[in-house]
Amino acid sequence: MIIVDTALAKRQAEGNPIRVGMIGAGFQASGIALQIVTATPGMRLCAIANRNVEAAADVYAQAGLEPIGCATQGELEAAIAAGRPAVTQDAIALAHAEGLDAIVEVTGSIEFAAHAVLAALEGGKHVIQMNAELDGTIGPILKAKADAAGVIYTFSDGDQPGVQMNLQRFTSGLGLKPVLCGNIKGLHDPYRTPATQEAFAKRWGQKPAMVASFADGTKISFEQAIVANATGMQVARRGMLGPDFSGGDPGTPLIPIEQTIPAFEPYLDPTGPGLVDYVVGARPGPGVFVLGVLEHPRQRHYLELYKMGKGPYYCFYTPYHLCHFEVPTSVARAVLFDDPVLTPQGGPRVGVVAMAKKALSAGETIDDLGGFEVYGVAENMDAVRRENLLPIGLALGCRMTRPVEKDVPLTFDDVSMPDGRLVDRLYAEQEGMFA
Repeated sequence: MIIVDTALAKRQAEGNPIRVGMIGAGFQASGIALQIVTATPGMRLCAIANRNVEAAADVYAQAGLEPIGCATQGELEAAIAAGRPAVTQDAIALAHAEGLDAIVEVTGSIEFAAHAVLAALEGGKHVIQMNAELDGTIGPILKAKADAAGVIYTFSDGDQPGVQMNLQRFTSGLGLKPVLCGNIKGLHDPYRTPATQEAFAKRWGQKPAMVASFADGTKISFEQAIVANATGMQVARRGMLGPDFSGGDPGTPLIPIEQTIPAFEPYLDPTGPGLVDYVVGARPGPGVFVLGVLEHPRQRHYLELYKMGKGPYYCFYTPYHLCHFEVPTSVARAVLFDDPVLTPQGGPRVGVVAMAKKALSAGETIDDLGGFEVYGVAENMDAVRRENLLPIGLALGCRMTRPVEKDVPLTFDDVSMPDGRLVDRLYAEQEGMFA
């Protein structure tokens, strides 16, 4: 965002940087820290909270900084006021600490993240997160709480949902009506597990279950669900259409994204709310695309002149997503312009439900997203409610109370829930507010 760099330069010149706290110290957090410290004038990474405080210190060390350890909120506030980078194990203390403008949540968790984000909102901090799993489960109620506190709650730019929202806003700004927001994938296999993805995860320094959640479709289901909740769009069917042009062979030459439009066209309705979906085996990957319609014949003439085709559907795409590189821009948009990258516009339109990855037996416990037991698929909320389907964001830690066959969706009646979880209370509050 061109306007953001000018505003940040002004904050830098005035000696008044945006003060940021970060919760999480993993793979993405390391990149965010580097980007703020080395490439974002007008912003300061004041403190990092992580259960393993040594990992938080390492994040600062890779950027050439030596942090001070803080055990209490008071110690954090003193370090922030003194301009000393700080690390702590206490995410709630960081969320409540005075002297911070925004919190970046990048833990990859759900229950822990729910506590941290809620504390940050209650502490009057803008919240910028890269946690589609949290947002796709309880994002609407967190947005309602942010509104009540007068702060911004937003997903980040750089990751595919945020890039889609930028492109959707751009397309709307040209006068087109977006009818589909899409994600471009290279692989989709719902039966991938941490075991199948272990080598890939090790190569890139990531967790096998997290990598498996990308391959098995859980991640893209969450990503498209939060785009739906930010735009009012829906899915064409459970699991989305997801046309696959690879033929199941990763070596198949990729086709241009424009050539995939006929696969979606029978489901598109220019008078409807629009769809979220994805495609496998197209280029440019791993980018995103938006399909839009334009009625005015003269404007369509101009689009044809500019090599956009004859319509009626015009394809706009961004050929990359740069994840952590663009997180500081998202922070600045929230703090300086009250402009969320992506945030729920009301109640949930699409949820992500748990499907049995194998035949499940009574007594089994669902351990992880991308794990051995379940995968997630996107479904419209009216069906989720009507069939009492179990959101996969609530499924972790649940124990099966009866068998469920492979590829069958789980319901609330199939499991016993762990006691005392915040995420369950917030989901119930969300349903009470919006259902």
